Amino acid sequence: MATIEECRSALGRLSDNMAKAEGDVRDAAALDRSVSCHIKDLDVSFLGRLVDGRIEVRDTVQGPPPEKAEIRLAMTGDDLIALVGGELAFAKAWGSGRVKLQAGMLDLIRLTKLL
Repeated sequence: MATIEECRSALGRLSDNMAKAEGDVRDAAALDRSVSCHIKDLDVSFLGRLVDGRIEVRDTVQGPPPEKAEIRLAMTGDDLIALVGGELAFAKAWGSGRVKLQAGMLDLIRLTKLL
């Protein structure tokens, strides 16, 4: 089972990857939205913002996110690490329910370019 520190590091790597993206992927990540990522097996949530193509984690709280972020992710810590490491395809994980992504319709359409 992944640790909180490993999950925070994985989110940092994801942010770095998004910041390096180009073209349509870069455009899709260039939102300014609140973000939460609930790690279900650790029952911890990372809270922050997606700004300028980067995820800025600003807080970590026990349990589910206390407020509804504009973009909400939920998964296990191991799945987060596998996604960021390229060992788990996001579309497959999302389609099977291993990863939950909730956002407004227009944001979902833009975010599909990241898949």
